[in-house]
Amino acid sequence: MLVSIVIPCYNSEHTIGRVVELAIEEFKKMNDYECEFVLVNDYSRDNTWQAIHTLTEKYPNVKGINLAKNFGQHNAIMAALHYTKGEFIVGMDDDMQNHPSQIPQFLDKMQEGYDIVFGVFKERKFSVIKNITGAISRFLLWHLLDRPKDIQMSSFWCCRRYVRDEVVKYEGYNTFLQVLFFRTTHNIANIEIEHYAREVGTSNYNFRRGLKLFMSCLNFTVIPLRVSTILGTLFSAAGFIGALAVLIQKILNPAVAIGWSSLMCAMLVLFGFCFLMLGIIGEYLGKAILNINKTPQYVIRDKENIEDTCGEKQKDL
Repeated sequence: MLVSIVIPCYNSEHTIGRVVELAIEEFKKMNDYECEFVLVNDYSRDNTWQAIHTLTEKYPNVKGINLAKNFGQHNAIMAALHYTKGEFIVGMDDDMQNHPSQIPQFLDKMQEGYDIVFGVFKERKFSVIKNITGAISRFLLWHLLDRPKDIQMSSFWCCRRYVRDEVVKYEGYNTFLQVLFFRTTHNIANIEIEHYAREVGTSNYNFRRGLKLFMSCLNFTVIPLRVSTILGTLFSAAGFIGALAVLIQKILNPAVAIGWSSLMCAMLVLFGFCFLMLGIIGEYLGKAILNINKTPQYVIRDKENIEDTCGEKQKDL
């Protein structure tokens, strides 16, 4: 059985070769599987594309894709998925924290009949700040998205071919891969895996990139709009009741002074809430406009070891 391994690469010239070679060694130990790789250079600032080119020269089962600009991790994975041929597809990172030695565990779990398997780290070897922001993000996504109970997401996963076939039908600009998985199937499992320490460099995900990825989930849920409707109704009801109470109090005791500070506090709270809801609606409108004007998920500049429409392999650099 062919297993396709898709890896989005960003500033990983010193690690991507090691990831590929360790994965190949793992597959040599398994008689029932063979592998191919689809490596996507997401407009790295170092020599990642040259490292990928070297791998495609050395290994005929390694495919390389070079994007014309930085489109983000999930969009890069979408580019890779279009060129996979395996019955199973494994997605992993390029920094050795998703270690190739864990791949057999995914394949064993898939043989139990699951459509998707996510790896859950026993111990997350991130910085304190990233662990905190990650926990907040997981909590919010848990309540915003429709997914099976007790299933955790991660960037290390394995899915079946039919799931990939459904996922690549999505043409929107903002991609959140795991949400596309949940829209396809709920036959999903978790396995516990080791989280290895980063060997080279630091995480490429800063706060801005993480927030952008989190906000992309608005493409797949209307819960924030429903929450705004509910809160707007509650605020309006509270304001009406409060105004009625003030009116009754004024009638019963005309000497009671109406406080300016309390009025300003109420206005600040209500206007703050209104602007927050307008911001959420603006996010939805902005994303709708980006999708309507056909903003591309990705643009491919070069390909390596990938057959074109004429059946010939491209070897560009």
